Amino acid sequence: MNAQFISLEGGEGAGKSSAIQCIEAWLTEHEIPYILTREPGGTPMAEEIRELVLSARDEQVAPNTELLLVFASRVQHLNEKIQPALAQGKWVISDRFVDSSYVYQGVARGINESVIDNLVDTFLKNQLPNKTLLLDVPVELGLQRVQSRGESNRLDGESLAFHQKVRDGFLHRASQDPERFVVVDASQAIASVEAQIVAQLNALLAGHNA
Repeated sequence: MNAQFISLEGGEGAGKSSAIQCIEAWLTEHEIPYILTREPGGTPMAEEIRELVLSARDEQVAPNTELLLVFASRVQHLNEKIQPALAQGKWVISDRFVDSSYVYQGVARGINESVIDNLVDTFLKNQLPNKTLLLDVPVELGLQRVQSRGESNRLDGESLAFHQKVRDGFLHRASQDPERFVVVDASQAIASVEAQIVAQLNALLAGHNA
């Protein structure tokens, strides 16, 4: 069986952590070797960059600075963790990947998409996930979930308009690449969300066993 690279995307409070637990249980049940990882982060150096990106600070962070930091983390992550795992036949499940840059730094921060395209072409060699699960929730619900969990980062504190741009940006990307993206209604009860995810995993496994 070919190794699969699956990313999870969505706005703040979309429920990616719970979705990853569901995926991990499914992979274990099917005895599929895998790794779980995240962005920004995934390696010791990339995790240090994550702290730079997400920590609240008084200093205004320029959009291009944020973009380049995220890509520095991503290149290290790809080279040191993702590609070696795929080469070993392991499935890779990543909490965020490059679509987040197109949405957060592109759509929401206003960086031209061509700038991100150039970084992808130069540094990622068009390494995209085989499947991207977009956990979609209304912005207000997502932010309520963030508040209830009692933890937040610099991006959580952005305006409602910013978070709406993020949601709209993800949905637009999903509409542009329907073969890779699957939109999961993450506003439903956990059992329903997990059923949607498992259905997609079963279809992915069946397609590669055919």
